[in-house]
Amino acid sequence: MELRVTESSENELSIEIAGEDHTFMNVLKGALLEHEDVSAATYDVNPEQSGGQTEPILTIKTEGDVDPLEALEEGAAGVRTKTTAFREAFEAAV
Repeated sequence: MELRVTESSENELSIEIAGEDHTFMNVLKGALLEHEDVSAATYDVNPEQSGGQTEPILTIKTEGDVDPLEALEEGAAGVRTKTTAFREAFEAAV
């Protein structure tokens, strides 16, 4: 997975995530929105309306002193925890 920061400020981060689609981006966005200090998390993958962009761009906005990169790290860790729990539950059910 390739990541490229396209914009960064104290409370906002936009990052291009190469090779991903709606499936992963929706899961990551959902995990970010569960973070109490994330005020917004969105992504865009529409190349025709985005000047030829083909890779999704995730944008995170945080409140207070929370670094959006830290929020992204915590959101990704939450995704990992949930997928591990799902896999274990699935394997136990089979």
